[in-house]
Amino acid sequence: MSISVFRTPTELVTGIGSIAHIGEKAKKLGATKVLVLTDKVLKQTGLVDKAVTPLTQAGLPVHVIDEIMQEPPFENLEQLASQVRGRGYDVFVGIGGGSVLDVTKALSIMMTNTGDVRDLVGIDKVAIKGVPFILVPTTSGTGSEVTCNAIFTDTRDQVKKGIVSPYLLPDVAIVDPELTVTVPPSVTAATGMDAFVHAVESYTAIRANELTDAIALHAIKLVSRSLRQAVYQGHDLKAREDMAMGSLLAGISLGNAGVGAVHALAYPLGGKFKVPHGVANSLLLPYVMKYNVVSNIPKFAEVARAMGENVDGLSLRDAAMQAVHAIAKLSCDVGIPASIRDVGVTEEDIPALAAEASKIDRLLNNNPRWLTAADIETIYRESFAGKLFLE
Repeated sequence: MSISVFRTPTELVTGIGSIAHIGEKAKKLGATKVLVLTDKVLKQTGLVDKAVTPLTQAGLPVHVIDEIMQEPPFENLEQLASQVRGRGYDVFVGIGGGSVLDVTKALSIMMTNTGDVRDLVGIDKVAIKGVPFILVPTTSGTGSEVTCNAIFTDTRDQVKKGIVSPYLLPDVAIVDPELTVTVPPSVTAATGMDAFVHAVESYTAIRANELTDAIALHAIKLVSRSLRQAVYQGHDLKAREDMAMGSLLAGISLGNAGVGAVHALAYPLGGKFKVPHGVANSLLLPYVMKYNVVSNIPKFAEVARAMGENVDGLSLRDAAMQAVHAIAKLSCDVGIPASIRDVGVTEEDIPALAAEASKIDRLLNNNPRWLTAADIETIYRESFAGKLFLE
């Protein structure tokens, strides 16, 4: 058994109604002045009040900033940091989707680490722990509440870039499925498929281990059985519970085993074409998995079983390929576009996308099968043609 390190937040609070405990958790962190970070859309829904009310009932002064952008660029971080510094906030609360959670993480460390935030891009570049923070996801997908990663758009290079540090793990994560009930179908689909990508990629990753395998397989099972229901019958609380736990587990697996080529190929789509992260991942997943299958046929056969596919009587190889087609069907059923051309990519764009993706060694080195720049270009071309969806 190889040596591995397993990381999760200090405290996880889960279950329907768990948001009511946020005040006591903030006080245990020593809060005397709380900053709540969110976006304008979420603020308008009233969901932010679900966090603010118990905080104020606990006797804590609370200030809300709702200026976080979707797929946030570094410039958004810098602008927010200038507002927050020197104001005496001693606990941050991020409530929202992945963009909000990632910004909250980054702002925490920007309060204690000097210099350009871009200098923190990469692995373990953060020197000092930041301001204590609590994360509250309102979508079931990114798993950001339990990972060491924060992803931002570099507008200069037109690509997504990641900060990776154990200091990005929250002091407390609160996962309340009730907060996801009003998420629109399209967002439920994109974020839910994002969680599924995290589970499948981390299960098949080079750095996977027995702990992450067990967690990722259960996440695959939960998302597979409930995503369609959550998309099309959003008030089904059991489906929302499954998705919340599936996303959480996938995030834990992702945070420890990492992900691979799906994310590497998705980052240039997000950077250049502003494709939402979950959609970009979902578009590419079946095509990358088709390429990866031969690297670990038994594991891909297990993915099919976890998805509820009947593989009795099939060879191991056929069972593994069944997983690829089941993934494509799930993506299609929840309305994810069938081809990268549906999000604005032209054939002329593909070589540049492949060149950019081939530079993302942090992710490619964790993929179960090595990809050359030519392999990456082939995958983009297959996803442009939408071949898996036509079979």
